[in-house]
Amino acid sequence: MYELENGKFDLEYGSVNEGLISVASGKGGVGKSTVTVNLAVALNKLGKQVGIIDADIRGFSIPRILGLTEELQALEDKMLKPPVAKGIKVMSMGSLVEEEAPIIWRAPLLHGTLEQFMKEVQWGKLDYLLFDLPPGTGDMPLNIMQNLPESEVMIVTTPQITATNVAGRIGKMADKLECETLGVVENMSYYQCTDCGNKDYIFGQGGGKDIAEKLETKLLGKLPLLPDIREDSDQGKSIILENPEADVSKEFISIAEKVINKKRNFKSI
Repeated sequence: MYELENGKFDLEYGSVNEGLISVASGKGGVGKSTVTVNLAVALNKLGKQVGIIDADIRGFSIPRILGLTEELQALEDKMLKPPVAKGIKVMSMGSLVEEEAPIIWRAPLLHGTLEQFMKEVQWGKLDYLLFDLPPGTGDMPLNIMQNLPESEVMIVTTPQITATNVAGRIGKMADKLECETLGVVENMSYYQCTDCGNKDYIFGQGGGKDIAEKLETKLLGKLPLLPDIREDSDQGKSIILENPEADVSKEFISIAEKVINKKRNFKSI
């Protein structure tokens, strides 16, 4: 689906200069897609050109979270021009079917769609291409990782033991497939009272750090459980753009900076 030359990923109709990032989770409901979108927005705010492939074909949600309204365009020679929202280029089944439409396809068709998103899209020059993977360790995330061996895996989890245990399976699968683990993002780390500022650790503490240590990788950041993030996601907004001075916005920027610095350090070795 791409050729790697001198650290750059050459696509059929474009290139990715700095990295492919597969955002994964062991289970659904941990905010993986919200993290994917806000990471993309944070990278873009830091001057990077970013694309997202909504690889969760059956459970696509990126268009709504990103507030995508622009339509997919068909160009000559069966090439597609990806729609753009908030400066992010996006390919998703959400641009091809109604939001409520079920995708009742078997794995070969799903894989064919992913291949089309890579090969038949006019991506242009990107710095990062993010893949929002289906949750778990089933056929689809397995097939995607196998076909993107140079992509780095970012694991999203909550601190809860049941979430970190299954997140560990993703890390071990990535290791067996010889995909590098970029790091762990702990989402829903705590709830902070808007009135008194008190933090309640609803899902426990330290789970993200523990799983990062077990996988011998880094804890990239800890994100709070906030109504504002949920409301913004439902309305197609990003808290980074709506409230850039918020602590959570700064945390997303910090995570993006760690991603960029890691790639920069890697290239300098």
